[in-house]
Amino acid sequence: MTSGVRPVSRFGHVELEDMPDDLRRRIGAIAEKSGFVPNVFRALARRPAELRAFLDYHDALMERDDGLSKAERELVVVATSGANHCTYCVVAHGAILRVRTKDPEIADHVAANPWGVELNRRERAIVDLALLIATDSAGLTDAELDDARLAGLTDDEIWDVGAITALFAMSNRLAHLTALRPNPEFFLMGRLPRS
Repeated sequence: MTSGVRPVSRFGHVELEDMPDDLRRRIGAIAEKSGFVPNVFRALARRPAELRAFLDYHDALMERDDGLSKAERELVVVATSGANHCTYCVVAHGAILRVRTKDPEIADHVAANPWGVELNRRERAIVDLALLIATDSAGLTDAELDDARLAGLTDDEIWDVGAITALFAMSNRLAHLTALRPNPEFFLMGRLPRS
């Protein structure tokens, strides 16, 4: 399907060694853990102030120990990125979802049809709320929030769903703007045992 390696971004990118010191340390820690520098950071590093803000908000939402589990957070990202047709985020966060759930198939099912994928009641409520916010946020009413509460979500967890959906709506659109290419490493993560 590919006839050669596409560029990381249609706007170019910055290599880790060329990033400002603080970003080099921060992204370097991610690269050390994963074994590679995710292309989103290489692309966004063209605008260091924006990358810092993105990382700060991302970490505030995605790295919290309370509220939604880390797997549930990734479920929101994969479902809404699938609805938004964002290849980069589906591939990258699909890999993280597979790792967090230890399920090599879940991300593909969620991304391909987030409205119809079989999930438990809580996960279904999370995905349904995220999809509504992603695709028709003006249509959100108290009834949908009550449905989420009935499925066991707290108000903080409902906020998590909304905030994560909003952050990744921005991320999806930047990925489309830049034609961001997923790193090849993401495709096998969580599908095969680590060597």
